[in-house]
Amino acid sequence: MAAMSEDVYVGIDVGGTKVLAGVVDNRGRILRTAQSATPGRRVDVSLVEDALTEALHEVVGDSVVRGVGLVAAGFVDATGERVMFAPHLPWVDAPVRLRLEDRWRVPVTLENDATAAAHAEATYGAASGVEDAVVVTMGTGIGGGLIFGRQVRRGTNGMAGEFGHMQVVPGGVPCECGGHGCWEQYSSGNALVRFAREQLGTRPSILEELCDGNPAALTGPMVTRAAEEGDLLAHEAFGLIGDWLGIGLANLVAAFDPGILVVGGGVSAAGDRLLEPARTALLSSLVGAGHRRVPPLVAARFGPRAGLVGAADLARQRVARLAI
Repeated sequence: MAAMSEDVYVGIDVGGTKVLAGVVDNRGRILRTAQSATPGRRVDVSLVEDALTEALHEVVGDSVVRGVGLVAAGFVDATGERVMFAPHLPWVDAPVRLRLEDRWRVPVTLENDATAAAHAEATYGAASGVEDAVVVTMGTGIGGGLIFGRQVRRGTNGMAGEFGHMQVVPGGVPCECGGHGCWEQYSSGNALVRFAREQLGTRPSILEELCDGNPAALTGPMVTRAAEEGDLLAHEAFGLIGDWLGIGLANLVAAFDPGILVVGGGVSAAGDRLLEPARTALLSSLVGAGHRRVPPLVAARFGPRAGLVGAADLARQRVARLAI
């Protein structure tokens, strides 16, 4: 990385399907991005770290990197040093921060992706200025972050906000975490695709054409495209995961009584197609809804890029602390 006048902070978000890297300024603006595919869960960790390195080099170019924030869809320990477990990635009790810091020769900050997304939304986004908020991210699975007193709370083990693995259906659909009936099996990108696949062939749908008649080839973006074109099956799939989203959010409101609910992640790009059924289910599922102020349910300002923005900002904060 050759030195130039531009010093940058980079956020990298590694999820179940893709690695997204971005240069972010001190106002939360994403200046440029680079993306690569996540090699998968059942691969050597070196392949995942190679993909991270490739995305980092591509997005940085010839700039000087001051710090990198890495966020992962998994359990990050309270010290911010290790990924303890990631349902969609191969890291298990892995010293990821130190290993990548040694490899990249820059300060690295490690955080859970949804916690970093909550930080971004509390600092620059939809939860800015709100005292208490719950942020839910919907991508391959479901993650979340808790904001109390305008501060992101990580919990005793650093693992608060793993809402996706709350059991909502005892003995239900198997989850990659090893459990059954987890919330993310009913409201996530994976759930959206599974619901659509199960209904293929039961009625006319452009999804048949989009996946060439092969349900295994169906993807979330295909379902989104079909819904945008008015396909009823795709609309029903979004309505179903929206219903489950609202049910889960009602439980979170009952537990935490936040001032606002913020939904981000890749699936949130569907907007009101997802959020309207969720709002309806939230009202019908929340105990005492008629006797309380029900928090507004809004889309994250940064959508699926909130984790990246939060990662870069956390890296900037860490470098500032190191300089003291």
